[in-house]
Amino acid sequence: MMACGSRSNEIVDEFEKLVIKMNPPRVTVDNTSDMTATLVKVDSANKYGTLLEVVQVLTDLKLTINRAYISSDGEWFMDVFHVVDEEGNKLYDGQVIDRIEQSLGAGSLSFRGTDRCVGVEAEAEAAQTVIELIGRDRPGLLSEVFAVLTNLKCNIAASEVWTHDGRMAALMYVTDAETGGGIEEPERLDTVKRLLRHVLRGSSRDKKAARAAISARAAAPHAQRRLHQMMHADRGVHRADDGDAAADDRSLPVVVVEDCAERGYTLVNVRCRDRPKLLFDTVCTLTDMQYLVFHGTVIAEGSEAYQEYYIRHLDDGAAASDQDREQLRRCLEAAIQRRNTEVHIIIIII
Repeated sequence: MMACGSRSNEIVDEFEKLVIKMNPPRVTVDNTSDMTATLVKVDSANKYGTLLEVVQVLTDLKLTINRAYISSDGEWFMDVFHVVDEEGNKLYDGQVIDRIEQSLGAGSLSFRGTDRCVGVEAEAEAAQTVIELIGRDRPGLLSEVFAVLTNLKCNIAASEVWTHDGRMAALMYVTDAETGGGIEEPERLDTVKRLLRHVLRGSSRDKKAARAAISARAAAPHAQRRLHQMMHADRGVHRADDGDAAADDRSLPVVVVEDCAERGYTLVNVRCRDRPKLLFDTVCTLTDMQYLVFHGTVIAEGSEAYQEYYIRHLDDGAAASDQDREQLRRCLEAAIQRRNTEVHIIIIII
């Protein structure tokens, strides 16, 4: 049965590739239509995850998306993104424009998974072992984790940590202290996982309260994409109460999820303080929850950001129940908030 299922998936995948080859993505970088931003226009065959691919590429290139207009009814994906560089200027760097066209153009878009990095970062991580950690957040936790890895002769090349609702998710990129390459010995990897789980659990006896996983893969996953997935999965197991005080906090995002039955969609409205990578975080959450964005408008040109999406679930169309819509609302709120508690990449030289 597994062999048949695998063969079926391969046929579907090859059919999708054939459709994309027949209708290759068209990418236009327009510096003349808008006085303040560069317009990136993407037209391609539509598939699940395409929007996230585009947003991820633009985010990885450290571009700010001031406006976006999304339309993907039927089998075609047509989006326009108003972007500026880190200084708030239009894109005049030919290398950046080339990277956009190469990353989103024919032969690239929809063949690259959204769990991969763009550019040389993935190549640099190829020789590293990736450690994923989930556990209860507490003071001094990272110091204990670093101490364990150092005692086990693991060099910590980089790490990225998010905390939210009393939980912590981390990605550690480590190498062997002697060889400088990835760690491959099964017994050593088992020891690393066992000791890290012990540190993460602390005084808790709940074995599900902490998780440590190791991957000595050829290329590391896209860090922030993976952190979203980890915290989303953990939220279903360890959910903190919102509390009455939080409800009165005006800095919290306002997320409204409504049934739009007459059009067959679920309508999502997000209004919150603008910040870098906000669009990536919301689109990532919608993708992880298996929602497709058919129409959308994003405006983020001041201190406040506004996002509107007309979505359907991959399986059931619109979010069918009040429970589905409430779960989506909570997950979007969490995705927006936890970026504010991230610990940036740390480089340790030993």
